[in-house]
Amino acid sequence: MLHILFFLPLILTSTHVIAQDFCVANLEGVQTPSGFACKMESEVAPDDFVFSGLGIEGNTSNIVEAAVTTAFVEQYPGVNGLGISAARLDLAPGGVVPMHTHPAATELLYVVHGRITAGFISSSNAVYLKRLRRGDIMVFPRGLLHFQINAGKRPALAIASFNSPIPGLQILESALFANDLPSALVEKTTFLDYAQVKKLKALLGGTG
Repeated sequence: MLHILFFLPLILTSTHVIAQDFCVANLEGVQTPSGFACKMESEVAPDDFVFSGLGIEGNTSNIVEAAVTTAFVEQYPGVNGLGISAARLDLAPGGVVPMHTHPAATELLYVVHGRITAGFISSSNAVYLKRLRRGDIMVFPRGLLHFQINAGKRPALAIASFNSPIPGLQILESALFANDLPSALVEKTTFLDYAQVKKLKALLGGTG
């Protein structure tokens, strides 16, 4: 009897909890580490829950011969607060998505067609490398450096999913060479010679 009396207030209280079905992002507001503020439910429309961009082939006419089309919260407000997002990866023959990390999400990559060599490096510097074919999936743990390369002679396509609507992205090469970090410091911290640093900065638009 005492056990029943103890749990009764919990049962009664739980009936007054209001569950929020969704929190479509108000992109005009400020983004915080926990996401965007919610739109008023009266302003939410079906289109907020639909994103058609992953059906469009990306433009791979660039230095890396690859294109990533993201369906993160900024492009897809309906995923705000739901712990999920996606992206499309197009790789021309020889194309590469350079070493990068997603600080806020684990990535699951599904190969739609083509052959992709992909891998990641653990915090103990162990390398996990695999050639993927159509239908394969590979997981890249949160925050670890990873990459994808077209390993075939035809274009490759993959779809990535993330367990965050805001996975974050930091590309290693851009972080080192596409900003104004002084070349002398880059040389010292990467063991590259000064000429190599200046060449890479010029290639990627960096200064310093």
